[in-house]
Amino acid sequence: MAENKNKPTQVGDTGHVWDGIRELDNPCPRWWLNALYLSGLIVVVYFVLYPSLPLVHESTKGLLGWTQINEYKEDLAKVEAKRAPFDDKLAAMSVNEILADQDMLNYAIGSSKVLFGDNCAACHGTGGAPAAGAGYPNLTDDDWLYGGTVDEIEMSIAKGRQGNMPAHEKLLKPEEVDQLVKFAVDSSNGVTNEAGLALFNAKGCFACHGADAKGIKAMGSANLTDKIWRFSGDEDQIRHTILHGVNDASDKLTRVAVMPQWSQKLSVMLQARAYAIADGEDPDEIDWTDELDGTEAERLSETDIKKLAVYVHQFGGGQ
Repeated sequence: MAENKNKPTQVGDTGHVWDGIRELDNPCPRWWLNALYLSGLIVVVYFVLYPSLPLVHESTKGLLGWTQINEYKEDLAKVEAKRAPFDDKLAAMSVNEILADQDMLNYAIGSSKVLFGDNCAACHGTGGAPAAGAGYPNLTDDDWLYGGTVDEIEMSIAKGRQGNMPAHEKLLKPEEVDQLVKFAVDSSNGVTNEAGLALFNAKGCFACHGADAKGIKAMGSANLTDKIWRFSGDEDQIRHTILHGVNDASDKLTRVAVMPQWSQKLSVMLQARAYAIADGEDPDEIDWTDELDGTEAERLSETDIKKLAVYVHQFGGGQ
């Protein structure tokens, strides 16, 4: 405190007394006052150097012209500069070539974690396994409606998926629905149900799910003979699916199961390459001016989709 801190009788007071304790009028310590003045000076210097005062449409720029967004862009440019050689190499590779190159595979997986978190995890879960009953495909098992090879996964991401199962509420009698529910449950448990199979065929269910009830990959129909359920294996939930279907716009209670298209451009390119290979032609000789009109949407780049396809394939369920 002040110089007279040991001689309170020589220090003036404020006239305030509480319980016999008199409040002295000592000045503040000099070091404290100096620190206060210095902090005020620092504030003035900050106001001069950095953006500080909000104006009508912007703020004062400051002599340094620093902004958080500029700092972010500078840091991002440094990261992209380091990634550029890998991304350039990866862009020229197919997903199968990436899988065969350990260095590029490690890079693709490492750089896909944020991509997956930003674009896929909301539905499929952080590690590819969504919450039970969420109705989203589990990417960590070997149940792939449209195929689990890395090429097929790439196509699914690029093209998006929207299967369809018609509602049968107006097509089936209640006892027929019960019989088909039992057939689905028995099939998943490996139990033969001849009566259910006969009804399954009579009602045309085989047209989508296959004569063996194992699904048809080209249609994305479910395999009824395993224990993997897209929505639920509970009998009431199976009944709901049969009655109201999947993505049936005519039924308000239909299940909605849609994966968005992430690159119309890439899906067209992948399909064109597949057709060329099937016809015995060289896919590298495709004239893309005939295949693409320049209006194809791209929510993710071709390189990003390759990374995600490899990343998803490495979850353990890729075939």
